[in-house]
Amino acid sequence: MSRFWSPIVHALEPYTPGEQPKHQSFIKLNTNENPWGPSPRALEAIKDASGDALRLYPDPIASDLRESIASTFQLSADHIFAGNGSDEVLAHAFNAFFCGKDPVLFPEITYAFYPTYCKLYSIEHRMVALTDDFRINLDQLQGPCGGVIIANPNAPTGIALPLEDIERVLKANPDVVVLVDEAYVDFGAESAVALVPQYDNLLVVQTFSKSRSLAGMRVGFAVGQPHLIEGLNRVKDSFNSYPLGRLSLVGALAAWDDTAWFEKTRNQIVADRERLTERMQGLGFTVLPSSTNFIFASHESVPAEQLLAGLREKGILVRHFKKERIRNWLRISIGTTEECDALLNTLEALL
Repeated sequence: MSRFWSPIVHALEPYTPGEQPKHQSFIKLNTNENPWGPSPRALEAIKDASGDALRLYPDPIASDLRESIASTFQLSADHIFAGNGSDEVLAHAFNAFFCGKDPVLFPEITYAFYPTYCKLYSIEHRMVALTDDFRINLDQLQGPCGGVIIANPNAPTGIALPLEDIERVLKANPDVVVLVDEAYVDFGAESAVALVPQYDNLLVVQTFSKSRSLAGMRVGFAVGQPHLIEGLNRVKDSFNSYPLGRLSLVGALAAWDDTAWFEKTRNQIVADRERLTERMQGLGFTVLPSSTNFIFASHESVPAEQLLAGLREKGILVRHFKKERIRNWLRISIGTTEECDALLNTLEALL
């Protein structure tokens, strides 16, 4: 009954998330979920908050969480915006800073939600080709535009830009917002948050889904100077003034404050990533240098779709993208040490 749709709905190409199987047990290495689980302190806080207070609305401005994040970054709370997952924060940013302007710029191979948001909000955009080695071409991220969007580290390649490159983009685009999406920054990249006090056009977005294992709670945040945060709040309060529930707020706060669990689990993921990379290279794979909780790999002789099907038949899910330039590559999330070993054993058998 699509005749009832608004015209824009016909034109949308929705983002396709990774498979979430319900009726079969798989080793899931396809959605970049953290294999080590949330902080025990976060789980306890969520349990303690599961009571009568759930009948009450949550704090609409996430005061405690924003204060804690701000303190970590040596900023004030008016530099922090909290939202229902980083995807919602990104959506509000697109709406707040890019609508009705010149085309925004972002790499041709990056997080697939960016062109989706552009279509949803009628934002013109221009995609910039990556270099031959899948790196972001900084020279193309400048000139007349309505904004710049950079995933750092980039997805699905996993390659990170150094902080001086982010600063170069900021200096080249002083009159538009430069949005740096740092969903995976905690696994080996350098955060641009340190640049926020110096640049009034910088907005940094992070998530609790990856390094803090709270993908199921949907918590994200942005860091920027207060005038940018005010713009996000104006959009948020015109859409959903209570974006984070009580359980999400207490869970995220406890997870943020539990630095010991954060460091332990992310260090384990980095160690397993390096070991997996080395072993897969020994099997004939080209693996791009990753600063994330996944790797991007292509085999020298076996097509990616053949490996995808073979792994799935053996109960292992990985991610494949059909875009022409990367159709022979697989994105593989870093699982537990045992899951990584199972992947390697299966690949050896398939090859």
